[in-house]
Amino acid sequence: MIRVAIPVLLLLAGCTATAGTEQSDARDRARLDKALAGLTPGEPVRCLRRDQYNEIRTFDGTILYVAGRKRLWRNDVVGSCPGLRRGDIVVSRSFGSQACDRDIIQTRAPTGGFMSGSCSLGKFTPYTR
Repeated sequence: MIRVAIPVLLLLAGCTATAGTEQSDARDRARLDKALAGLTPGEPVRCLRRDQYNEIRTFDGTILYVAGRKRLWRNDVVGSCPGLRRGDIVVSRSFGSQACDRDIIQTRAPTGGFMSGSCSLGKFTPYTR
């Protein structure tokens, strides 16, 4: 009897987690759409100077480098950075004054400081009002 009860409980827990993930994905997409509302995308560029933005916003698989209400750059990362969805801190190591596509970034949990993922930057698409 116990052998049957444990798999059933795990199966039910998996269904609940999937429903929660779908809701989280929908909320994240809505937040990203709201952040890009009214902005027009431009031609993607390979690199972005660090003095061109003053804020970073994270979404599932996407980072927005914000310069103000009228200008930002969208970067769709390559690979899986699960920490982006949770709002973990983006850590990048660079040897110059630019962030470029193919640079590796990591995410770090805000409490405890544990590394939660890593991925590569894609091209930077400018959005302007």
